[in-house]
Amino acid sequence: MKITILDGHALNPGDLSWDVLSEFGDYKVYDRTAPDEVVNRIGDSEMVLLNKVQITDEILSKCPNLKYIGVQATGYNVIDLESCTKRGITVTNVPAYSTKSVAQIVFAYITEFATKSNIHSEDVKKGGWINSKDFCYWKQSPVELEGKTLGIFGYGSIGQRVAYLGKAFGMKVIVCTRRKLDESYDVEQVSKEELFSRSDFLSLHAPLTAETQNIVDESTLKLMKKSAFLINTARGGFIDENVLADYLNNDKIAGFACDVLRSEPMDKNCPLLKAKNCIITPHIAWAPLETRQRLLNVVVSNIRNYLDGNPTNVVNS
Repeated sequence: MKITILDGHALNPGDLSWDVLSEFGDYKVYDRTAPDEVVNRIGDSEMVLLNKVQITDEILSKCPNLKYIGVQATGYNVIDLESCTKRGITVTNVPAYSTKSVAQIVFAYITEFATKSNIHSEDVKKGGWINSKDFCYWKQSPVELEGKTLGIFGYGSIGQRVAYLGKAFGMKVIVCTRRKLDESYDVEQVSKEELFSRSDFLSLHAPLTAETQNIVDESTLKLMKKSAFLINTARGGFIDENVLADYLNNDKIAGFACDVLRSEPMDKNCPLLKAKNCIITPHIAWAPLETRQRLLNVVVSNIRNYLDGNPTNVVNS
């Protein structure tokens, strides 16, 4: 079995071991692969592992030995699934591996917005406390999370984990999701309009679909409180970045934090780059070592199950 990893640096920049793949055959790891390098690198491979490298019908037509594509992530929009199915190629993904780490970064943003710790740390480093006439001071008043309303758009595993953490802080949780939630979820289910208008902190956790594309636009942002904070760790396509930047720069909402953008890597002309009260991290919510090890474990399990004739986490029929 010949296995090729096309963009291994994303999952494993050197702190994990690929040797777990050796039980399945010979493997070759490329840290990164440009579009014009794909066919040359996988032309005679039977298995391909990847994260963001696009696999089109044209590429597949030149790879007659390919039988299996393992996406080392949850999203698989880079793969032409219809073409894979037509050619008898099994495609798998890794769902729900990053639930805890994504929820963790959501609350890193929330607690930063609430405590203003970075603003004060930077001022202290500039001599603010040394020159203070008082034993304490604040540049912006911190707020308590107790009693604040946490809105969650989408209520899969990550949304539920965020709700769990919010309740631990004493927050009131409201949720907007397509499916009807029963009483066992112990949250208030609301409309999209209520979610945007009532939330003190609003976190996005739905799939990106035609219905959720640009869910954050003029029509929804105008519903939000000026004191409210918006958080996106799901998909950059949720956000109309130009409109959001305008709202931030004109203090129409209190702040925005995200780990995803419409274009990744970030475009130098992204309107959020210099927007006020905006925290941007470079898609690191999935990056803890423990999270990536969990991901690699499932990648290996997916391969093993496929070879045993009992494929798991298959995303095409």
